[in-house]
Amino acid sequence: MKCVRGGCLAVLVGIVASIGTWAQPVKLGASTYFLSPRAADQAPPTASLRTEAMAKFAAPTNQWYSTLIFNPVPDALFAHPLTFRPTPAGFEMALAGKEIVPTERRDVEVHYPHRDALLFSPVAFEPGPARLAKTSDWSIDIAMGNGSDQLTATIAHASPFAYFQLSRGDIRVKLPVPAQAHDAGADTRVLGLKLKGKVYAVFGPTGVRWEKVSAQEWIGHLPASATYFSAAALPDDKPETLKLFSRHAYAFIQDTRVDWRYLSAASKVETTFKVTTRVMEGQDNGPLIGLYPHQWFNNASVADRLGPAYDSIRGKIRLLAASDFKTELSYHGFVPYWPGVKEGPRLGELADVMGTDVRKRRELLPDKENRDNWRTSAYWQGKGLARLTQLMSVAEQQGDLEGRDRLLAMTKERLEYWFTGAGRSYFHLDRKLGTVVSYPDEFFAVEQMNDHHFHYGYWIRAAADVALRDPAWAARDKWGGMVELLTADIATSERGRSDFPFLRNFDPYEGHSWASGIGLGAFGNNQESSSEAVNAWAALILWGEVTGNTALRDLGIYLYATEVNSINHYWFDLQHQVFAPDYLNAEVSMVFGGKYAHNTWWTDEPRQIHGINLLPVSTYSTYLGRDPAFVKRNLGALKGESEVYAARGKLPPNPPPPDIWQDIFAKYLALADPVAALAQWDRWGSVELGDTRTHTLHWMLSLNQMGTPDFGVTADTALYSVFKRANGDRTYLAFNAGKAPMTVRFSDGKSLEVPPGTLARRD
Repeated sequence: MKCVRGGCLAVLVGIVASIGTWAQPVKLGASTYFLSPRAADQAPPTASLRTEAMAKFAAPTNQWYSTLIFNPVPDALFAHPLTFRPTPAGFEMALAGKEIVPTERRDVEVHYPHRDALLFSPVAFEPGPARLAKTSDWSIDIAMGNGSDQLTATIAHASPFAYFQLSRGDIRVKLPVPAQAHDAGADTRVLGLKLKGKVYAVFGPTGVRWEKVSAQEWIGHLPASATYFSAAALPDDKPETLKLFSRHAYAFIQDTRVDWRYLSAASKVETTFKVTTRVMEGQDNGPLIGLYPHQWFNNASVADRLGPAYDSIRGKIRLLAASDFKTELSYHGFVPYWPGVKEGPRLGELADVMGTDVRKRRELLPDKENRDNWRTSAYWQGKGLARLTQLMSVAEQQGDLEGRDRLLAMTKERLEYWFTGAGRSYFHLDRKLGTVVSYPDEFFAVEQMNDHHFHYGYWIRAAADVALRDPAWAARDKWGGMVELLTADIATSERGRSDFPFLRNFDPYEGHSWASGIGLGAFGNNQESSSEAVNAWAALILWGEVTGNTALRDLGIYLYATEVNSINHYWFDLQHQVFAPDYLNAEVSMVFGGKYAHNTWWTDEPRQIHGINLLPVSTYSTYLGRDPAFVKRNLGALKGESEVYAARGKLPPNPPPPDIWQDIFAKYLALADPVAALAQWDRWGSVELGDTRTHTLHWMLSLNQMGTPDFGVTADTALYSVFKRANGDRTYLAFNAGKAPMTVRFSDGKSLEVPPGTLARRD
C-alpha cells in the first residue's frame, strides 16, 4: 500500500446537480457506474507507451513490467535472475547480485539491484523510446526504435536469456568495466565475457563476426539475412554449462502460458506452464527455462531433471531444459463462518461483547460521506463492511437473529449507497485503461492504480456474505452485476480483452500478486499485505460458490492456493530456501522485484510491520497456522523489536496504542495455541479497524474447542475446514451453498451430510 494522500471533499449538492452533465452515469441492474470521473476527481493514468497493436487491449497494470507503459524512462525490470532496463542509449541486461543493507531499524534489507549492466544497442540507428509490444503470461516483447527501424527484446521471468531481433544492421555491446574473454571453444557464433566474477555469453547467428573495439566495447557484425542474437548470464564458468546454453540459445521464446485445474475430488490445484519457441537456426533443442523455489521445491515431476542454479532474491532459480512443467498444490479450504460456541466458562463474556458490538454497530462503519473522517476510500469502507459481516456471522451462529438482521440491513445499505453513486462515493469505469476505480481516491488507487485487489476483496467478500442470506440481492439485474464488475477488474481470466487485463494483480509465474499499478521504483514492483491479497481470492471463491459461478470459484481456488504457497516461501520462508543468512527478521513484510525488507509504507513500528501480513484474520486465514513453531517465533520477535523501536525515539506526536492490533496477534497465536491466545488477549485492549472484540473472542473460543488447523486432511468440496485437537480428535466443517443436499467426503474416510444453505459439523 502507498502513503495516504489527502484531498478536498466536494459539496454533495453540487455533485448531485452535476452528475447528469459530465459524469456519464450507466445503469447496471440497480447499480450505477460512471464513464468519466467527476470534475474534481483525477482520472487514472494514461498507458501511452504501448505499440499500436498493444493499445487495442486493456493495459496490463500491476505487473512486474508495468513501469514500461507509464514511464518514458522506465525503471529496472526484475525478471530473475536477470534484470533489464530500456534506456535512450539501448537495452541494459545484468545478472543481479546480493547486497546486505543495514537500516536504522537495526536490522538489514536484502537487495539485488540492477547494476553493472551490459548495454545492447543497434549500430545502424538510434534505439528510440521503449514500448510494450507484446505480452504473454510471463514473457514480454519490448520494441525500441522509430518507424521501420526497430530493436525488439523478448524477456521472461526466470529465463537466463534475453532474445533480440533488429530490423537491420549490426549490434553494439558495451560493458560497464573492462572484461575478460570467456572461452567459447570452437563456436565462433559465441562471444563469451567475464566481468566482476559474472559470466555472460552473446549468441549470434551463423556468419556473425565479433569485433573487439575496446576493452569495454564489441561489435557484432550480423549477416543481412539473420539480424538476431540472444544473450545470457551463466550460473558458473564451467565449459559444460556454456555447451548447455549453446544448445538452447536459438530457441527464442514466442509465447508463455499458464493453465490451471481445480481437481475437486482430491482438493488439489494442478498448474501447467508451457513455453512456445521459434527455432532461429540449427536443431530444435527447446528452451532452457528457470523455476522458482515455489515451483521446484517438493515437486517430484521435475526433481530429476533440474540443472544448474542461480542465486536470486527469491532463492535458488533452477534451470530446466523443457518447454513445459507442472505443479500440484493441495487446497485446504475454508467455510464462510464457524459454528456457534454453545458452552464454556467464557460464554457469558462472548454474549457481553457481542451485545455491545451489535448495539454500537454504527460506530463500526465509517460515515457515508466521511466529512469528519480521513478514511474516505473504498479501502476503509471495505474494512468497515468486513467488521459488520464478521460480527453478523457470529451473532447469527450465537442465536441473535435480530442482531444478525440489523447488521445485514446495514451492510446492504452501505453497499447500495456506493453502488448507486448517489453521494460523494462512486465507481468509474475507465475504458481507455481498462479498469474500475473508486472515488474518493486514497493510497493512489486511482492515480497510480494501486491495491485494487486489497480494496475490492473486502467488497466482494461482504457482497458474498449478503448473498448467503439473500440470494435475490445478488442477482445480476439487482446488485450482483456491480460485484461482477469488481471481480472482473482484479481477476479476469480471459486474455486479450479490451475491457480488463488478464489477472490484473496476479503474477502467474512468481505465484503472487503485485500492489503497485505503475511499478515505480528502483527495485521494481512490490507487495506488502500478502494477507489482504489472499482475502481477495477467498472472496472470489465464496462469491463464485454462492452465485453458482464455478469458473470464478475455480479461478479463486487457483489464486488462493498459489498465493498461499508463495507467501510461505517469500514472506515467511517456511522451507528455509529463500532468506539470506544475513537477514535478521523472522519474516518479510515487503517483497519487491529486487529487494525484501521488514518495514511498511507508513510506519516502521514493529507491531504494524508484523500485522500487515496477517490481517484481516478470518475463516480463510487458517493457512497462517501451517507452522505453529513459526507462529510463535514470529510473535516472539515483537518484544525485542518494540524495545529497539522505543529506544530509537521514533514515537510520533500521537503514537498508536502500545497494544495496537493485539486482537490480530491473539487470533494469529490461536492458530498455534488457543489457550495461550485467550490468556494473552485483553478484552479492553485495542481493536484493529477491520475487526471486532466479538469476532476475536469467538475465533479463539472456537479454536479452543475445535483444535488447530489440520493440513493432513482434505475434502471433495470447495468450502470445508478440518481441525485437530491435542488428543488427536478432529472437527470437520463443510458448507453447502447449493440448493440440494450433498455428501462431503474427507480424505481420511470420514463423510458429512450437508443440507442446502447449511454449515455442517462433525466431531
